[in-house]
Amino acid sequence: MPRVTGSPRARSTGTGLAVPGLAHPLMAPAEWAELGRPGAGLRWAAFDVGRGPGSRPDPLYAEVTARVRENGVPLLGTLDAAYGDRPFGELVSDASRYLDWYRVDGFYLHRAPAGRDQAADCHWAVTTLRALLEREPGAGGGSRGSGLVVLGHGVHPHPRYAELADQLVTFAGPWDRYRWSEAPQWTAAHPPSMFVHLVHSVPGLHLDGALRIARWQGAGTVCLTDRGDRGGTDPWSGLPGYWDRLVRAAAQGAADRPPPSM
Repeated sequence: MPRVTGSPRARSTGTGLAVPGLAHPLMAPAEWAELGRPGAGLRWAAFDVGRGPGSRPDPLYAEVTARVRENGVPLLGTLDAAYGDRPFGELVSDASRYLDWYRVDGFYLHRAPAGRDQAADCHWAVTTLRALLEREPGAGGGSRGSGLVVLGHGVHPHPRYAELADQLVTFAGPWDRYRWSEAPQWTAAHPPSMFVHLVHSVPGLHLDGALRIARWQGAGTVCLTDRGDRGGTDPWSGLPGYWDRLVRAAAQGAADRPPPSM
């Protein structure tokens, strides 16, 4: 039985979906086209051109990201925070290029730090990113004051981080770890909209169970995929084989019952 206790924190609403990355549009044209289709219930989608925004604008990324944005999906530029070791100037430079070249709606800080001692530096980085978003004109010609910042810790960080960003990725890993995972008590003081779970290698048979675990742990946004990471492959480079089923199940919400025995 998964180590989750208490009751679900969002009884009547569905679960939002996130896409933390896709392969280049030449390699995944169908996946990018799917993100541009209305009705998927996406909270955000992140992309990484080449270890960040790349060295020059990529016209294919500009085309597909514009199409996704037209569908109302916030597009986030992926920034590698290197667990807090990334030089601040490099982070800001990459963020500025994302804004100039792809007009992103926010940022996804991959490998964000999680310790208490690093929270102050992370606060300064997030504050600077928000200032960049507010300064740049939005896709509709207005301010980006509502830009989204997501911290991709992959684990539950120190509680201070909940004050810094719009969302925290508090789980990123395989299904065989997720089904025995648990959420610390401090997360109960925050709404499900704060937390994101990214789970790969989820068999189709356990898709509904994974959604119930997310709901009982108070995660309002998920990415679940049957793709794995064997051989060093990136499980987030494409959409899951059961994407349509996931979209329907997330929109309907999980039943108000505990996660199943595994």
